[in-house]
Amino acid sequence: MEQQQKFFARMYAHVKRHWITISFILGFISDNIVLHRIDQALTNTILATYTFLTMFSNIALYAGISGRFSPRVNEVLKTYAPLVMQFVFGGVLSGMLIFYSRSGSLVGSWPYLLLIIAVIFGNETIKNRGHRLVYNLSIIFVGLFSYVELVVPVIIGKMGDVVFIGSGMLALFIMSLFFKVLTFVVPNFIALQKRNVVFTIGLIFVLFNTLYFTNLIPPIPLALKDSGVFHSVIRMGEDTYVLSYEKPAWWRFWKESDSRFHYAPGDNVYCYASVFAPTRLATDIYDRWEYYDETEKKWVEHGRYSYPITGGREDGYRGYTQIANVHDGKWRCTIETPRGQILGRETFTIISGVKQPLVTRTEQ
Repeated sequence: MEQQQKFFARMYAHVKRHWITISFILGFISDNIVLHRIDQALTNTILATYTFLTMFSNIALYAGISGRFSPRVNEVLKTYAPLVMQFVFGGVLSGMLIFYSRSGSLVGSWPYLLLIIAVIFGNETIKNRGHRLVYNLSIIFVGLFSYVELVVPVIIGKMGDVVFIGSGMLALFIMSLFFKVLTFVVPNFIALQKRNVVFTIGLIFVLFNTLYFTNLIPPIPLALKDSGVFHSVIRMGEDTYVLSYEKPAWWRFWKESDSRFHYAPGDNVYCYASVFAPTRLATDIYDRWEYYDETEKKWVEHGRYSYPITGGREDGYRGYTQIANVHDGKWRCTIETPRGQILGRETFTIISGVKQPLVTRTEQ
């Protein structure tokens, strides 16, 4: 009996030490099932609850540590508040990761993914109580900033530089209110760490803005649902598109667009995309066509063309651009926002010669 108790005690200690990693994985799986569209009430309720609980659980923990209540209540708070805190940390971060990774290609979203990995690593390694406070508040601000930047464009139906800056200032204001409440709960402890907290929060704020203005943050709340390069794109009625592409090799059975484009004079090359936008949000999507200059060893812009999209359609708003008078070599079509944030990219090779058999697929 005593050995079993020791075994379960060791298991509990191990799980508690790695709880955010475990909850992150579980949260990612469950959030992928539950969280679908950022303009849905259920999705926003879950994410808003996560964000609120990250703050509340921190206040509860430090209230218990400072002895604000009876010994029994303080002990309960010190025991269970960290578990709640770490679970909601995993929930809010996995929720943000889902929408931020949906919103852009790996090229456009890797900084945020790297930040998530750094957060998990910090939870596994930081033990000092003072450092832990700074770390906890950093995670809260990362989650808060990410959520506010995601939901404000949905509410007002606009996106862009002004909206991003305004949303960031709103997140900073909410964080300052929370910090004042926490200062009231543990004034002496906060006073010792105030400089470190302010510096870290300011650094995160600058980092997010730097990522945005260098186009390294995903173009939230947009999400690319489908894209490809085709020999032709024909719109049939209001909701149907017929897409033609070269029949792929049998072993590339998943491929439903052109990666090798056999070109003949008079042909057009089409770049098609389906982009999800929340209800009420309208913006322009740009296709940047480029070819690879083998002499200069760099990508050269051939043209940049746009089309408008409106939000609300579950499978995304469809659109396309086309070019002609191309030449042999490597080409790519980058699907991006007006300010150049990458939603997706299609790379293909143009080959002059005999046309290949074409197949079609229909998108409704």
